[in-house]
Amino acid sequence: MMGSMLLPGLAGKRALVTGGSRGIGRATVRLLAGCGASVGVAYRSAEEEAAVAVREATEAGAAFRKRRDAAFGLRSTGAVEDGEAEPGEPATFFHHAADLSREEEVEELFDRVDEELGGLDLFVGNAGIWNVDDAPIRDLEMAEWRRMMAVNLDSIFLSTRGAVRRMGRGGRVVLLSSTAGQRGEPYHDHYAASKGAIISLTKSLARELGPEGITVNSVAPGWVDTDMSAPILEGADPEAMDRILGEIPLRRVATVEDVAGPIGFLLSDLGRQITGEIVNVNGGSVVCG
Repeated sequence: MMGSMLLPGLAGKRALVTGGSRGIGRATVRLLAGCGASVGVAYRSAEEEAAVAVREATEAGAAFRKRRDAAFGLRSTGAVEDGEAEPGEPATFFHHAADLSREEEVEELFDRVDEELGGLDLFVGNAGIWNVDDAPIRDLEMAEWRRMMAVNLDSIFLSTRGAVRRMGRGGRVVLLSSTAGQRGEPYHDHYAASKGAIISLTKSLARELGPEGITVNSVAPGWVDTDMSAPILEGADPEAMDRILGEIPLRRVATVEDVAGPIGFLLSDLGRQITGEIVNVNGGSVVCG
Protein backbone atom coordinates (compact mmCIF):
# COMPACT_ATOMS: atom_id res chain seq x y z
CA MET A 1 0.00 0.00 0.00
CA MET A 2 1.35 3.44 -0.94
CA GLY A 3 0.60 4.91 2.48
CA SER A 4 2.90 2.36 4.14
CA MET A 5 5.93 3.61 2.19
CA LEU A 6 8.24 5.60 4.47
CA LEU A 7 10.43 8.24 2.88
CA PRO A 8 13.00 10.00 5.09
CA GLY A 9 12.66 13.66 5.91
CA LEU A 10 8.92 14.07 5.31
CA ALA A 11 7.66 13.67 8.89
CA GLY A 12 6.64 17.02 10.32
CA LYS A 13 6.95 18.81 6.97
CA ARG A 14 4.23 21.14 5.68
CA ALA A 15 3.00 20.44 2.15
CA LEU A 16 0.55 21.84 -0.38
CA VAL A 17 -0.70 19.76 -3.32
CA THR A 18 -2.69 21.49 -6.06
CA GLY A 19 -5.13 19.37 -7.99
CA GLY A 20 -5.11 17.26 -4.84
CA SER A 21 -8.69 16.02 -4.91
CA ARG A 22 -8.24 13.44 -7.67
CA GLY A 23 -5.83 11.19 -9.50
CA ILE A 24 -2.11 11.80 -9.12
CA GLY A 25 -2.65 14.65 -6.68
CA ARG A 26 -4.82 12.60 -4.35
CA ALA A 27 -2.35 9.70 -4.39
CA THR A 28 0.43 12.16 -3.54
CA VAL A 29 -1.59 13.56 -0.64
CA ARG A 30 -2.02 10.02 0.76
CA LEU A 31 1.68 9.28 0.38
CA LEU A 32 2.84 12.46 2.10
CA ALA A 33 0.36 12.03 4.95
CA GLY A 34 1.47 8.42 5.36
CA CYS A 35 5.03 9.66 5.79
CA GLY A 36 4.09 12.08 8.56
CA ALA A 37 3.62 15.36 6.67
CA SER A 38 0.84 17.90 7.14
CA VAL A 39 -0.92 18.47 3.81
CA GLY A 40 -3.19 21.08 2.28
CA VAL A 41 -5.35 19.95 -0.64
CA ALA A 42 -6.08 22.64 -3.22
CA TYR A 43 -8.86 21.94 -5.70
CA ARG A 44 -11.10 23.89 -8.06
CA SER A 45 -14.60 22.44 -7.83
CA ALA A 46 -14.56 18.78 -6.71
CA GLU A 47 -15.45 19.48 -3.07
CA GLU A 48 -16.71 15.99 -2.28
CA GLU A 49 -13.56 14.38 -3.68
CA ALA A 50 -11.40 16.89 -1.79
CA ALA A 51 -13.14 15.97 1.46
CA VAL A 52 -12.44 12.30 0.73
CA ALA A 53 -8.78 13.15 0.08
CA VAL A 54 -8.58 14.81 3.50
CA ARG A 55 -10.20 11.79 5.18
CA GLU A 56 -7.73 9.47 3.46
CA ALA A 57 -4.87 11.72 4.54
CA THR A 58 -6.12 11.72 8.13
CA GLU A 59 -6.24 7.92 8.13
CA ALA A 60 -2.78 7.66 6.55
CA GLY A 61 -1.39 10.12 9.09
CA ALA A 62 -2.88 8.14 11.96
CA ALA A 63 -1.34 4.93 10.57
CA PHE A 64 2.04 6.68 10.38
CA ARG A 65 1.84 7.74 14.01
CA LYS A 66 0.91 4.24 15.13
CA ARG A 67 3.91 2.79 13.29
CA ARG A 68 6.17 5.46 14.72
CA ASP A 69 4.84 5.03 18.25
CA ALA A 70 5.25 1.25 18.01
CA ALA A 71 8.83 1.69 16.88
CA PHE A 72 9.59 3.88 19.91
CA GLY A 73 7.51 1.87 22.36
CA LEU A 74 4.89 4.61 22.76
CA ARG A 75 1.18 4.15 23.27
CA SER A 76 -1.29 5.43 20.69
CA THR A 77 -3.72 8.08 21.95
CA GLY A 78 -6.67 6.69 20.00
CA ALA A 79 -8.92 7.71 17.15
CA VAL A 80 -8.92 11.08 15.42
CA GLU A 81 -11.60 13.22 13.84
CA ASP A 82 -11.47 13.89 10.11
CA GLY A 83 -8.86 16.52 9.33
CA GLU A 84 -7.42 16.68 12.85
CA ALA A 85 -4.27 15.14 14.27
CA GLU A 86 -4.09 13.29 17.57
CA PRO A 87 -3.56 15.51 20.64
CA GLY A 88 -0.03 16.83 20.75
CA GLU A 89 0.69 15.93 17.14
CA PRO A 90 1.54 18.56 14.50
CA ALA A 91 -0.07 16.92 11.46
CA THR A 92 -2.86 18.99 9.89
CA PHE A 93 -5.00 18.25 6.84
CA PHE A 94 -7.34 20.66 5.08
CA HIS A 95 -8.86 21.36 1.69
CA HIS A 96 -9.42 24.72 -0.02
CA ALA A 97 -11.22 25.60 -3.25
CA ALA A 98 -9.51 28.03 -5.63
CA ASP A 99 -9.24 28.89 -9.31
CA LEU A 100 -5.45 28.97 -9.43
CA SER A 101 -5.40 31.02 -12.62
CA ARG A 102 -6.88 33.96 -10.65
CA GLU A 103 -4.31 35.83 -8.60
CA GLU A 104 -6.72 36.92 -5.88
CA GLU A 105 -7.90 33.34 -5.30
CA VAL A 106 -4.31 32.11 -5.09
CA GLU A 107 -3.61 34.76 -2.46
CA GLU A 108 -6.63 33.54 -0.47
CA LEU A 109 -5.33 29.97 -0.74
CA PHE A 110 -1.98 30.96 0.72
CA ASP A 111 -3.64 32.97 3.47
CA ARG A 112 -5.27 29.65 4.40
CA VAL A 113 -1.91 27.87 4.17
CA ASP A 114 -0.41 30.42 6.56
CA GLU A 115 -3.33 29.97 8.94
CA GLU A 116 -3.34 26.17 8.91
CA LEU A 117 0.35 25.34 8.47
CA GLY A 118 2.26 28.49 9.41
CA GLY A 119 4.53 28.18 6.38
CA LEU A 120 5.45 25.68 3.69
CA ASP A 121 8.24 23.18 3.08
CA LEU A 122 6.92 21.13 0.15
CA PHE A 123 4.90 22.10 -2.93
CA VAL A 124 3.44 19.91 -5.66
CA GLY A 125 2.05 21.80 -8.67
CA ASN A 126 -0.30 19.24 -10.14
CA ALA A 127 -3.36 21.23 -11.24
CA GLY A 128 -4.01 21.01 -14.98
CA ILE A 129 -6.33 19.98 -17.81
CA TRP A 130 -6.14 18.01 -21.05
CA ASN A 131 -8.66 17.94 -23.88
CA VAL A 132 -9.94 14.59 -25.09
CA ASP A 133 -11.03 16.00 -28.44
CA ASP A 134 -8.47 16.68 -31.14
CA ALA A 135 -7.77 20.36 -31.82
CA PRO A 136 -5.72 20.75 -35.02
CA ILE A 137 -3.92 24.08 -35.25
CA ARG A 138 -6.07 25.26 -38.17
CA ASP A 139 -9.20 24.94 -36.03
CA LEU A 140 -7.85 25.86 -32.60
CA GLU A 141 -9.72 28.86 -31.20
CA MET A 142 -7.86 31.57 -29.31
CA ALA A 143 -10.26 31.20 -26.39
CA GLU A 144 -9.34 27.52 -26.02
CA TRP A 145 -5.61 28.34 -26.28
CA ARG A 146 -5.97 30.93 -23.53
CA ARG A 147 -7.98 28.56 -21.32
CA MET A 148 -5.30 25.89 -21.59
CA MET A 149 -2.54 28.37 -20.76
CA ALA A 150 -4.50 29.84 -17.86
CA VAL A 151 -5.17 26.48 -16.20
CA ASN A 152 -1.91 24.70 -17.05
CA LEU A 153 0.63 27.53 -16.92
CA ASP A 154 -0.70 30.66 -15.22
CA SER A 155 -1.86 28.53 -12.28
CA ILE A 156 1.57 26.92 -11.97
CA PHE A 157 3.29 30.31 -12.00
CA LEU A 158 0.97 31.86 -9.42
CA SER A 159 0.90 28.90 -7.04
CA THR A 160 4.64 28.22 -7.29
CA ARG A 161 5.35 31.89 -6.59
CA GLY A 162 3.14 31.76 -3.52
CA ALA A 163 4.82 28.57 -2.34
CA VAL A 164 8.44 29.68 -2.66
CA ARG A 165 7.66 32.96 -0.91
CA ARG A 166 7.03 30.81 2.17
CA MET A 167 9.95 28.41 1.80
CA GLY A 168 13.35 28.47 3.41
CA ARG A 169 16.44 26.32 2.93
CA GLY A 170 15.47 22.72 2.32
CA GLY A 171 12.27 23.62 0.46
CA ARG A 172 11.13 21.26 -2.28
CA VAL A 173 9.08 22.00 -5.41
CA VAL A 174 7.78 19.37 -7.84
CA LEU A 175 5.85 20.49 -10.93
CA LEU A 176 3.91 18.06 -13.11
CA SER A 177 4.71 18.23 -16.81
CA SER A 178 4.21 15.50 -19.44
CA THR A 179 5.76 13.52 -22.23
CA ALA A 180 3.88 15.95 -24.49
CA GLY A 181 6.09 18.78 -23.26
CA GLN A 182 9.17 16.93 -24.49
CA ARG A 183 8.20 15.24 -27.73
CA GLY A 184 5.09 17.23 -28.68
CA GLU A 185 1.54 15.99 -29.10
CA PRO A 186 -0.10 16.51 -32.51
CA TYR A 187 -3.63 17.92 -32.38
CA HIS A 188 -3.05 18.96 -28.77
CA ASP A 189 -0.55 21.72 -29.52
CA HIS A 190 -1.81 24.03 -26.77
CA TYR A 191 -1.45 21.27 -24.17
CA ALA A 192 2.06 20.35 -25.35
CA ALA A 193 3.11 24.01 -25.32
CA SER A 194 1.85 24.50 -21.77
CA LYS A 195 3.72 21.44 -20.51
CA GLY A 196 6.89 22.38 -22.39
CA ALA A 197 6.76 25.75 -20.66
CA ILE A 198 6.57 24.02 -17.28
CA ILE A 199 9.75 22.13 -18.13
CA SER A 200 11.54 25.39 -18.98
CA LEU A 201 10.20 27.00 -15.80
CA THR A 202 11.47 24.05 -13.76
CA LYS A 203 15.01 24.41 -15.10
CA SER A 204 15.03 28.18 -14.67
CA LEU A 205 13.73 28.05 -11.10
CA ALA A 206 16.21 25.33 -10.19
CA ARG A 207 19.07 27.68 -11.08
CA GLU A 208 17.41 30.68 -9.43
CA LEU A 209 16.47 29.00 -6.15
CA GLY A 210 19.34 26.53 -5.82
CA PRO A 211 21.58 28.97 -3.92
CA GLU A 212 18.78 29.25 -1.35
CA GLY A 213 18.76 25.48 -0.83
CA ILE A 214 15.42 24.97 -2.60
CA THR A 215 15.16 22.17 -5.16
CA VAL A 216 12.83 22.36 -8.16
CA ASN A 217 12.09 19.31 -10.30
CA SER A 218 9.41 18.09 -12.66
CA VAL A 219 7.74 14.71 -12.98
CA ALA A 220 6.56 13.88 -16.50
CA PRO A 221 3.86 11.21 -16.76
CA GLY A 222 2.60 9.68 -19.97
CA TRP A 223 -0.63 7.69 -20.02
CA VAL A 224 -1.99 7.35 -16.47
CA ASP A 225 -5.19 5.62 -15.39
CA THR A 226 -7.13 8.68 -14.15
CA ASP A 227 -10.52 10.30 -14.64
CA MET A 228 -8.93 12.61 -17.20
CA SER A 229 -7.73 9.77 -19.43
CA ALA A 230 -10.71 7.47 -18.79
CA PRO A 231 -12.71 8.59 -21.87
CA ILE A 232 -9.85 7.38 -24.07
CA LEU A 233 -8.62 4.33 -22.16
CA GLU A 234 -12.02 2.93 -21.22
CA GLY A 235 -13.50 3.60 -24.64
CA ALA A 236 -10.60 2.21 -26.65
CA ASP A 237 -11.22 -0.86 -28.77
CA PRO A 238 -8.53 -3.59 -28.67
CA GLU A 239 -6.78 -2.21 -31.75
CA ALA A 240 -6.65 1.32 -30.34
CA MET A 241 -5.41 0.02 -26.99
CA ASP A 242 -2.70 -1.96 -28.75
CA ARG A 243 -1.55 1.27 -30.42
CA ILE A 244 -1.42 3.08 -27.08
CA LEU A 245 0.50 0.27 -25.37
CA GLY A 246 2.72 -0.13 -28.42
CA GLU A 247 4.20 3.31 -27.69
CA ILE A 248 5.02 2.30 -24.11
CA PRO A 249 8.03 -0.04 -23.86
CA LEU A 250 6.76 -1.46 -20.55
CA ARG A 251 3.39 -2.18 -22.24
CA ARG A 252 1.27 -0.91 -19.36
CA VAL A 253 -0.51 2.28 -18.42
CA ALA A 254 0.73 3.87 -15.18
CA THR A 255 -1.31 3.97 -12.00
CA VAL A 256 -1.52 7.15 -9.95
CA GLU A 257 0.66 5.47 -7.32
CA ASP A 258 3.34 4.88 -9.96
CA VAL A 259 3.59 8.66 -10.34
CA ALA A 260 3.12 9.64 -6.69
CA GLY A 261 6.11 7.51 -5.63
CA PRO A 262 8.72 9.49 -7.61
CA ILE A 263 7.08 12.75 -6.52
CA GLY A 264 7.50 11.67 -2.90
CA PHE A 265 11.11 10.65 -3.56
CA LEU A 266 11.96 14.10 -4.92
CA LEU A 267 10.30 15.77 -1.93
CA SER A 268 12.13 13.58 0.58
CA ASP A 269 15.70 13.70 1.84
CA LEU A 270 16.55 11.04 -0.75
CA GLY A 271 16.14 13.71 -3.45
CA ARG A 272 17.99 16.54 -1.74
CA GLN A 273 20.81 16.64 -4.33
CA ILE A 274 18.49 16.53 -7.35
CA THR A 275 17.30 19.75 -8.95
CA GLY A 276 16.39 20.96 -12.43
CA GLU A 277 15.55 17.42 -13.54
CA ILE A 278 12.64 16.06 -15.57
CA VAL A 279 11.82 12.63 -14.14
CA ASN A 280 10.00 10.59 -16.77
CA VAL A 281 7.42 8.24 -15.25
CA ASN A 282 5.86 6.98 -18.45
CA GLY A 283 7.03 3.43 -19.01
CA GLY A 284 9.69 4.63 -21.43
CA SER A 285 7.27 6.20 -23.90
CA VAL A 286 9.25 9.43 -24.12
CA VAL A 287 12.14 7.59 -25.80
CA CYS A 288 9.78 6.39 -28.53
CA GLY A 289 8.94 9.87 -29.77
